[in-house]
Amino acid sequence: MAFKTGAAERDEWSYSPTVGVGPLRFGMTVDEVVEAAEMLGHTKVSDCARDHAIFTPTWKVEVHRRGVAPSPPAVTAYVSQAVGLFCIAADAVHGPQVAYDGLPLVGRDLSELESDAIAYVEATDVHFRYTPEGYAGPDDSGVVMRGQLVGQVLRSRPLFMVTRDGANTEWDSMPSEEYRVNGHSTA
Repeated sequence: MAFKTGAAERDEWSYSPTVGVGPLRFGMTVDEVVEAAEMLGHTKVSDCARDHAIFTPTWKVEVHRRGVAPSPPAVTAYVSQAVGLFCIAADAVHGPQVAYDGLPLVGRDLSELESDAIAYVEATDVHFRYTPEGYAGPDDSGVVMRGQLVGQVLRSRPLFMVTRDGANTEWDSMPSEEYRVNGHSTA
């Protein structure tokens, strides 16, 4: 099943806390991520800046959709030397649609996502949380909602995570590259 949100037709990927998203599983090596991502498109692997000495070397695997003119990656995966794949970011425009218990998370207008999250919470008697930036999302330590500016609208760019080496929480684990989306700081 594919979703149509904005400009890109999206594949639908499942999320399983502490396990992974779509074909990507937490703990995978760089080579395993590249192999699993072949279904979506071509990949580019690069080193991440080592902003914190506590973390082991980290690689960024950018997955670009096949047949799409040069564009930002649909998915960006972060792989630590010590723990393997620990973070998967879905691009707001080109990324696959990932839902949390039926609530679509990728590429949503953040104010609409907040309204839907509130309605979901009221209907199911579960919780949601706000990020320090004020983005609403599931109350799941493995999901960190980020904003990505698309035209004049701030859209949802979720990060699906497990705690990386040397970190205590997913907030500590967030790759420094994810504080900057579209060349602008989102922190």
